[in-house]
Amino acid sequence: MSRIGNKPITVTDGVEVKIEGNKITVKGPKGTLEREVNPNISLKMDGNVITVERKDDEPFNRSLHGLTRTLINNMIIGVTNEYTKELQINGVGYRVQKQGNNLNLTLGYSHPVIFEAPQGITFDVPNPNTIIVRGIDKELVGQTAAVIRTKRPPEVYRGKGIKYADEHIRRKVGKTGK
Repeated sequence: MSRIGNKPITVTDGVEVKIEGNKITVKGPKGTLEREVNPNISLKMDGNVITVERKDDEPFNRSLHGLTRTLINNMIIGVTNEYTKELQINGVGYRVQKQGNNLNLTLGYSHPVIFEAPQGITFDVPNPNTIIVRGIDKELVGQTAAVIRTKRPPEVYRGKGIKYADEHIRRKVGKTGK
């Protein structure tokens, strides 16, 4: 019995949900999202409440039940409020500049790293050491932030690199002298 999968999803005002077979389309003030749902999962809409049901109690279908409900709920939240991820850059000479829709990252390499924004993602650069990734698709926002972080992951001795704003880097002690 899935506790999350059995929760009904309430559709907020200003959001249109269209269910056609195993395809769901969510349209809101920020944009439109579409998703294909597994055929073993069925969606039913009564008024402004969506319920997610599974075909049987096979382990694979049970695992999809809660996941599908959460993904649809994230779509409804995303088209009303954008998702954001904040990244911080630490290090001497490390900085970021916005060039149109792209980011120009100076990360201690011999060349600047140009990062192009995927479709549906926008960047804000309030200062040279902060990047804010915005978008309506929660998966895409998280994936884009993770890819930016891989350009120079934080290192444990000095803490230099790109990290999430809420991430804590466990520091290691360096070599000690005689």
